[in-house]
Amino acid sequence: MRRVLLSILLVSFAVTVSAQSKKKKDRNAIKSMCGCFEVTFNFAETFNYSDDPNYKPSKTKVAKGLEWGQLVTDDNNKISIQHLLIVGKPSSPYIVKHWRQDWLYQNTDFYMFNGDNSWIYEKKPKSEVKKQWTQKVYQVDDSPRYEGSGSWVHVDGKSYWENRTDAPLPRREYTKRSDYNVTVRGNRHEVTKFGWVHDQDNDKVVRKVGTEDVIIAQEKGYNTYVKVDDSRCKAAQDWWKKNYNKWAKVRTKWDEVYGRNANLKLESKVDNKVLYKHLFSDKVKEDKKIGEIIDAFVIK
Repeated sequence: MRRVLLSILLVSFAVTVSAQSKKKKDRNAIKSMCGCFEVTFNFAETFNYSDDPNYKPSKTKVAKGLEWGQLVTDDNNKISIQHLLIVGKPSSPYIVKHWRQDWLYQNTDFYMFNGDNSWIYEKKPKSEVKKQWTQKVYQVDDSPRYEGSGSWVHVDGKSYWENRTDAPLPRREYTKRSDYNVTVRGNRHEVTKFGWVHDQDNDKVVRKVGTEDVIIAQEKGYNTYVKVDDSRCKAAQDWWKKNYNKWAKVRTKWDEVYGRNANLKLESKVDNKVLYKHLFSDKVKEDKKIGEIIDAFVIK
């Protein structure tokens, strides 16, 4: 009996140690996306399924830049990274607050994009997200973009995470395209020797209530983040120190909105301006004003 009990305890201990080791590898992989990177964004439309004989595919898009991944939160079950673009001349750089990604361990609360600036709240069972990490991606104004859950995989010297989820049109598309309203994103984040890669296989989808989704085209995205010395991103680091408090207030307000655990729909514009133009103003700094602006965009 003692031997059986001892065997059970040893197995239990081994499983616990293994799980902790796996989670540590997960966290290290996620945090490797922090730092200074030379970024190349590549997008090409690959297949066309449209019935429109005059259909014109999006042009191949290639862009390069310097980006700083700022570690904002480093808790056991949450890692938050704010991305900052550095543009202009090195002697007088301009900082653009870019996207943010939050990684949550075994998260069960989701806001799933459903087209037309709306997100459906979904509560998933714990069994469905066991040992998984949710990547929550936010717009430049910290409003929702897309999110999905998956397991980090560490095998054959590779570390990667994959997920497929619905998302709004990227900025490079919605300013030029109105013939589809949902991007179904196939995301793969992989840590490499040179930094990391964001590999995408995306569907361009028309979604209408009461009908099945229609895929009009597919797209390949391949974004590389090549690690360079952190000193090259000093301007972004300084900008973040100066502006951290303001954006902490913005995140706190959005956390209150997300904490309602209810479907969310946002106005496209208020007073003829999109949300980020309101929040990017240097005059907007106080909690009350930030709260009023965000509340004005949330449709009750």
